[in-house]
Amino acid sequence: MKLIHITLTITALVSMPAFASKELASKSACMACHAVDRKLVGPSFQDVAKKYNSQQDAEATLAGSIKKGGSGKWGPVPMPAQAALNEADAKTLASWVLAGAK
Repeated sequence: MKLIHITLTITALVSMPAFASKELASKSACMACHAVDRKLVGPSFQDVAKKYNSQQDAEATLAGSIKKGGSGKWGPVPMPAQAALNEADAKTLASWVLAGAK
């Protein structure tokens, strides 16, 4: 019985980051302009992952873009800065996006 409890606890902990990241994306207003697999106002998270995954510093670059905002990378609509987002949350979001937002 203990083994089952431990296994379930580990499974829940491993599953939490993806859920937490989607929740963080919603809470941070990312989902107002982005979707996982289709373009809304901004590119899909999966398209962002495809663009940045080949870069060695992809997580840091994307976390910086999330915090600072930007324009011109995906068209004329600027992405607003998320300056109030702490560094750890920006990295969590960047990592989640680079993993395909799953």
